[in-house]
Amino acid sequence: MKVKTPSKLEKILAAGHLAVTSECGPPRGSDMEKISEKAELIKDYVDAINITDNQTSVTRMCSLAACIRLKLMGLEPVLQMVTRDRNRIALQSDILGAAAFDIHNILCLSGDHQSFGDCAQGQNVHDLDSMQLAQTVRLMRDEAKFLGGGDISRPPQMFVGAAANPFADPFEIRVPRLAKKIAAGVEFIQTQCIYNMEKFELWLQIAGDRGLLDNVYILAGVTPFKSAGMAKYMKNRVPGIEVPDELVKRMSDTPKEKQAEEGVKICIEQIQHLKEIKGVHGFHVMAIEWEEMVPEIVKASGLYPRPSVE
Repeated sequence: MKVKTPSKLEKILAAGHLAVTSECGPPRGSDMEKISEKAELIKDYVDAINITDNQTSVTRMCSLAACIRLKLMGLEPVLQMVTRDRNRIALQSDILGAAAFDIHNILCLSGDHQSFGDCAQGQNVHDLDSMQLAQTVRLMRDEAKFLGGGDISRPPQMFVGAAANPFADPFEIRVPRLAKKIAAGVEFIQTQCIYNMEKFELWLQIAGDRGLLDNVYILAGVTPFKSAGMAKYMKNRVPGIEVPDELVKRMSDTPKEKQAEEGVKICIEQIQHLKEIKGVHGFHVMAIEWEEMVPEIVKASGLYPRPSVE
């Protein structure tokens, strides 16, 4: 069996460096320059760039096409793939399409329910769930086999990731779900954005007590607030995100013209705190449609320059 070619992201993590990833949302159209412009802003400050897959169930340019654009720019993409929209035939086909362009990272997701997006009457597929998708990628990579049993010529060489939300209810199943994802073959985790540090540390502690942190890389998700309104919205309207009252108050007490600056400052403080926590292997900076702030956040957090592993 052919030895897997590690991705740049995997090399960074395996070398013991704190990894940094970020993400770009594809446009609501076919203009590839939108992706290129976003990527140019952050490319020197991250090790890999996620391309979201019709996030919030809103129709956008496909993740695969945008990842190919990044690859042609010489950058390291992370292909996000949701099971909401594709059956197992289409999922395996898109994995092969990504492999044809030597895309070596994949993030396996279920996807937001279609009722949140612009095609509420669209039908869920979910032929596989996100854990089964991770198993499928590992089967295709490690055994060079399709789910139907056939052989794959030039199998995909993918570093397999998934998402985790330490804050969703019920909290008691958060670590067991992480364990299931690791058992399914997941090698790295990008978490939901973290504001409640105590709860995140408890989640990590329980995972560590079960020996899970020896078998997966955890990238802690962080999102800077643009305004006090955003902080309140994330606290009150976004399921699975816990924003402590003191952060909402801190943003609200800041003059409006300085709230964006304060939000970035909070994000930097969060990264500095998370850097000291055992079990954190890096950061996923989700500056939603605010990519221009990623360089400042990375530099001020002491995560720049990025290490070279070539």
